[in-house]
Amino acid sequence: MSGATTVVVLIAAPPGLRGHLTRWFTEAAPGVFVGSPNARIRDGLWKIMADRIRDGQAVMIEPARTEQGWTVRTAGQDRWTPTDFDGLTLMSRPRAAVDSHGRPRNK
Repeated sequence: MSGATTVVVLIAAPPGLRGHLTRWFTEAAPGVFVGSPNARIRDGLWKIMADRIRDGQAVMIEPARTEQGWTVRTAGQDRWTPTDFDGLTLMSRPRAAVDSHGRPRNK
């Protein structure tokens, strides 16, 4: 799968992390990175992103041998979570910060 496109989205990420990604990716829009690193590089970059994201969010969409042709990894706070639904990857939203009556939930 080498040479296939990988997309990384960073939200509220530390500036140093964005700078680190520009070694391997092109920043197509603020916080959106596109590139074609091999699997070893992707895995190494993901470890760095997951370790450094702090209160932000990181999403990596990468090539995979699935029906959709891709898989997704997420890290950080209040993140959407990849969920398998009959062999398709769908994204589950984080739970709302308020209950059904509009009151803040306790963490």
